[in-house]
Amino acid sequence: MSNDIANTIATYISTTILKNPKRVIKPDEKLISSGLIDSFHLVDLGLFIEEKFNVRIDDSELNADTFDTLDQLVALIQARQ
Repeated sequence: MSNDIANTIATYISTTILKNPKRVIKPDEKLISSGLIDSFHLVDLGLFIEEKFNVRIDDSELNADTFDTLDQLVALIQARQ
């Protein structure tokens, strides 16, 4: 299940946000602190996660402390499901 979640999010990031479907995103790769995702796309990612996985993300959680890697996102989603 966690691999499915990570793959779904990675595919969304690479195709929709980065516009580079061949880009592979590793589970521990820094998304925000590396500058890969900016603050505008972070909101889009949060909305995608809420809709796709039927979880609630508080605006205060849209930061590098909770959204910086696929691993962190998977853990957050699993804790809320």
